[in-house]
Amino acid sequence: MYYAPYMYPYSYYVNVPMYSYGRQPVYWTIPKETGDARRLGFLQSSKGRDKIQLKDYGSEPFVVNINKATKQNNTYRTALWTGNHLQVTLMSLNAGEDIGLEIHPNLDQFLRIEQGQGIVQMGKSKDNLNFKRKVYDDSAIMIPAGTWHNVTNTGNIPLKLYSIYAPPEHPYGTVHVTKADAMAAE
Repeated sequence: MYYAPYMYPYSYYVNVPMYSYGRQPVYWTIPKETGDARRLGFLQSSKGRDKIQLKDYGSEPFVVNINKATKQNNTYRTALWTGNHLQVTLMSLNAGEDIGLEIHPNLDQFLRIEQGQGIVQMGKSKDNLNFKRKVYDDSAIMIPAGTWHNVTNTGNIPLKLYSIYAPPEHPYGTVHVTKADAMAAE
């Protein structure tokens, strides 16, 4: 409470709230054992605190800052988690690069852009991609099974995104450093 000195003819008392409705800091405990820290996907180093080890964590329970992991990824495609019914992959498209026109007849796909800008095209046939939208940070793209689609980076920085396939599309542990590696694997 704040007290203002007596002022003729009134005396004022002012209540000033001391609440902060902003974001409060959160302190996490990271296990000290190397095995536990590795299982959680963190590497402690002097160069990068909480740097995420980008590998396939399989069908074990896993929690990750997906935004940080996606932006950290510099490969064309890296499987981050492959379960029996779902797969999460990280992707990075260089300026002017695209995913390539493709279709998944038996699976739905979710894409989320975390950095950059581009264009997504979709359609029932590869000759008629009548759905076209600009995408950028925080855009979410839902691709129904049996839909032709492509995403192209139209910006001048890498387009960073993650993809969720249901069911999984790529083998466990997939890492394609470049688009050429991905094409050769298919």
